[in-house]
Amino acid sequence: MKTYNVGIIGFGFIGKVHAYGYANIPLFYEQQDFATRITHVCTSRPESARRAAAAIGATHACTDSRDITDNPDIDIVDICSPNDCHCEALLAAIAKNKHIYCDKPLVASYAEAQRVQAALAGYRGVSQMTLQNRFFPSTMRAKQLIEEGRIGDILEFRGRYLHSGSADPKAPLKWKLEAGTVADLGSHILDLVSYLVGDFAALQAATHIAYPQRPSLNDPTKLVPVTAEDNMIVTAKLPNGAIGSIVASKIATGTEDEVSFEIYGSKGALRLDPMNWDKLYYYDCAASGAPLGGVRGWTAVDCGQRYAKPAGFPTPKASIGWMRGHMHCLYNFLSAVHSGQASGPTLERGVYIQYLMDKVYQSAKQGTWVNL
Repeated sequence: MKTYNVGIIGFGFIGKVHAYGYANIPLFYEQQDFATRITHVCTSRPESARRAAAAIGATHACTDSRDITDNPDIDIVDICSPNDCHCEALLAAIAKNKHIYCDKPLVASYAEAQRVQAALAGYRGVSQMTLQNRFFPSTMRAKQLIEEGRIGDILEFRGRYLHSGSADPKAPLKWKLEAGTVADLGSHILDLVSYLVGDFAALQAATHIAYPQRPSLNDPTKLVPVTAEDNMIVTAKLPNGAIGSIVASKIATGTEDEVSFEIYGSKGALRLDPMNWDKLYYYDCAASGAPLGGVRGWTAVDCGQRYAKPAGFPTPKASIGWMRGHMHCLYNFLSAVHSGQASGPTLERGVYIQYLMDKVYQSAKQGTWVNL
């Protein structure tokens, strides 16, 4: 059995998700061809690096990503840091031909993505983006049915990724809020929809900042300016002229972690409902049915993954099965590493999604359609 040494850069929430995947792949997949071992973990502070290493049994804790990217003993570089820290780590790992598993979005800007694209010209490793929504059975089957022609020519489509965490004006300005919804959620839904329906021919976009000021993370008594968008609405056009909408929002009050799509074709249609395994539907006969129905009806209770403490991982808002998508996404990457054949989505796909996000910003700023 071939064992691949892994170094994880960044160990916040998504770092735990990836570490969980490496640790549990043997339980999910019955194969004896390869295994992984996390030997290094890198964070911004020595104390957090030591805690992370102790938690996952890594032998080395570090604060310099070069201790991973330039280390000849490391086979796989797993990048889980904030996306504005990705570029230099990616370039270093590409230069050393490391296998790379990179969380979305690829980098912080399209200019950085172009630097990565140029570096990939001589790259001999295997890369993959963490775009796990592709890897649920429902989305994989949707792709199969579309490719088989079961729904015919695509006439119309919709995709949504909705959160509500920024609907509260008192929510502090954390780094993800500063990165913006286009990068955080938009990267996921832009990838998923274009993966299913095909590349877009043009798009028109609008974005919105709900609150121009938010409390500072370090001092909640102070308000600081907000420069990143809270939502995006994109109208996208396919080469055949079909149009659809793609929405990403962190101000959709009452939502959890809701990914959904609808694809309508000349022969059939496909639909994924948001979080349909995660809600307890409750009907209260005591509720008033008057006037005009009153408030009687089915209530969807947001149970999510709200287990009692000490449970705390993954996020309580993640859908049941959310980890399963991450597991298969990681397994797909490890299988590609072992076979030497990238199956995607590769870093090139990350560059393309960065390009789409750049065009979303361009369209939102200009208020016009932008050709792709």
